[in-house]
Parts: sequence; C-alpha cells; structure tokens
Amino acid sequence: MPIVEINFDGLVGPSHNYAGLSLGNLASASHAGEASYPRAAALQGIAKMRHNMGLGLVQGLFAPLPRPNPVLLDALGLNAIDEGDPAQRRLRAAAWSASSMWTANAATVSPAPDTADGRCHLTAANLVTMPHRSQEWPDTVRQLRLAFADTAHFAVHDAVPACFGDEGAANHMRMCVAHDAPGLELFVYGKTGGAFPARQHEQASRAVARLHGLDPARCLFIEQSGEAIAAGAFHNDVVAVANERVLFTHEQAFADPEGTYAAIRTKLPQAEIVVVPASAVSLADAIQSYLFNAQLLTLPTGEMGLVIPLEAWEMPSVRSWLNGMLASNGPIRRVLPVDVRQSMANGGGPACLRLRVVADPATIDPRFLLDEAKAALVERVVAAHWPEQIDPADLGSPALAESVITARAALLNALNLGELS
Repeated sequence: MPIVEINFDGLVGPSHNYAGLSLGNLASASHAGEASYPRAAALQGIAKMRHNMGLGLVQGLFAPLPRPNPVLLDALGLNAIDEGDPAQRRLRAAAWSASSMWTANAATVSPAPDTADGRCHLTAANLVTMPHRSQEWPDTVRQLRLAFADTAHFAVHDAVPACFGDEGAANHMRMCVAHDAPGLELFVYGKTGGAFPARQHEQASRAVARLHGLDPARCLFIEQSGEAIAAGAFHNDVVAVANERVLFTHEQAFADPEGTYAAIRTKLPQAEIVVVPASAVSLADAIQSYLFNAQLLTLPTGEMGLVIPLEAWEMPSVRSWLNGMLASNGPIRRVLPVDVRQSMANGGGPACLRLRVVADPATIDPRFLLDEAKAALVERVVAAHWPEQIDPADLGSPALAESVITARAALLNALNLGELS
C-alpha cells in the first residue's frame, strides 16, 4: 500500500477532569472546577474516529498514559499532601491530568519523503511550559516506539532538551502537492504573548528539523503573532491548519503574514492560501469556536473536507463565513461538524485530538490501527470502566485512583498492549 496520512487520536483517559491547569488556554480556564464526564468524553472521541473512518480514511489510536502518575507524585513528595495548600492540590491535579489525549502535542512528525534517510521521523514533545504536560514525554516515547517499532521505516527521537520548549505537531504544518511527495515543513514558534507564555521555542523547532534530517531549503520557521498568543491561541493550530497544498489561516495568525505567504508560495508554487479576515471572523470568535483547530483532510474522492467542532458551526460569524467559502468553490469543499464538547470544554478541538503520520499502514503495529470491530471493543471497555463523572475535588481519592487505574488496565488488556502497563 502506498504511504497515506493516518490520524492517530488519543483516547480520552478515565481521569479526564477540569482542573484548569493550562495558563493561556481560555477554554480550560473558563471550565476550571466544573464536573467532567470521562465516559462521555471518551465516547465522543471514539465517535469522531468512527466519523473519519466512515469518510474512508485510515485511523489510528493511542492509549491514555498512566494516571495518577506515580513518578510525578513521588518526585514531588505528593503521596501525602496538605489539603489546605492550594499549590499542593494543583500539583496533585497535574499527576491526574488526562491531557495526553491531545496527541497533536505528542510529537513532531516528518514523513519519509522529506527526510535524508528516507524514514519517517518522530520527535516527542517535551511540553515543558506546563507542569501537567511536562510529565508526558517519557511514556509517550514508549508508546511511539511500540507503534512505530519498524526501524527500517521509522526513527523515534527523545524530546529535545528541556531548556527549549517544544509542543509538537500543534506548532508544525506540512504542505505538499500530495502526501507521498516531498513536502515543505512549516515550524511556527512564539516570542511573546502578553500575560500568556509563548510555548514553542524557535531553537526547539530548529533542533527537530536537524534531528529529522530535513533539507533546510524545504523548511520555514515562522513567528506566531504575539497578538494571537495574547488572545488565547496558545498553539498555532488554534489559528491555522494546513493540508497538502492548502493553508487555512486567520489573518492574525502570524507576526508577518504577507512575508509568510510569499515565502510559502516561493517554495511551493502550487500553494493555495485561504485567509479568514478578522472583519469576518474576529480573533476572539476564531479562538472561542476553534474554527482552525480542525482537521483539514484529503478525502478519498480527492476533495478536501474540514472537520470542525459543533461550537464553530453554531457560531453565527463562523458559519456565515464557512457558507460563503463553500459557495465560492474554493479548495475546501466540505465542512463536517463533530461533537467533541467534553474535549472542547478542557481546551482541545478535533485537531488537538490527533497526530498526523504519513506512512504505509502495513509498517505500523496493527494494535494501534482502528477498525469498526476494535472501535466497538474500545467502546465496550469505556462503557464498563470509565468513571461517569469526576469533580476536581475528587482528585486524590484512593477509590477514584483505583477506578482509573483499573479502567486503563482493562483497555490495555483488551488491545493486547500489556507492554504499556
């Protein structure tokens, strides 16, 4: 089979909760302290995966990481905490975070047509800006090295040094005439974001490009707009997404938009850049609706579809612009709303939930590839074992911890992934 794009979604873990740990993520902050619904969240995620399989696309699955994380709890001396100390409670909440479900932050991926050795390279993201996410990468690497164990076709790298913040594919885009053709890799970094941190460092992006053996002539390093970061675009994928020859972006996504577009067109003359003006969709509306945190996909028919959250379709300014775009007969021909409300309430839309890997599916461990039977199996495990509801005050409960650990073990057993226990 030729190489194709495979979207690997992270299954929402059984400890999914709204602790509001992510500074600069407005959705996460606005729902902090509310009850979450892990079972519903995971079922919504499976439904999105099924939706994309129904479009004729290849779909992958990553398992949740171990939570509560005993390594972090031990390292911070948090096995017994002072309940009256908010800082300690917040650190404990980090050890329970289900944020690994957003696999757009798992790694940066460069497919074989772009690399010097002709292998697909993946570098795990260190995620050092946020404590609850900085714990992820060692377990993420274990899973990546299992899924992509064929070293004739894949190279999986440890995270770059922690002094350089790297948030993975959420700040990386690839443009090309076709997925199996050599691509132009776009690395987006931040410098300033007002009260909010710029999470992607330029030198982290450059290190990843070197590790992957990319041709410098086919790379662009682009500064994200400080205005976008300050408005809540904590990752580039909140304001821009690319697929093959198309870049779909808000006009305020980049520090130098016209220079960025010109550089893309110089290196990829076939590029089509679809810019949403702020006069039609404000930066605030774009971020609240997660219009750009969408999956821009090439469908088996050859046309492009945009998988958006229901929140985007329900926002009048966004829906009006999308309807106009569809009527214009541009490169994006279909808009496909999906329900991922539980993920959205914690700050992640359809694009956050997936890692794009261009590869031959036959070279990937089949345990990580989804079909209808496996989707049904995962649904049964979730229905039987995932907690129905979690209140942030429940974090630390021995009974809840046992429930969460048992749920993940049941999933790994069902998928024959005991190596990840």
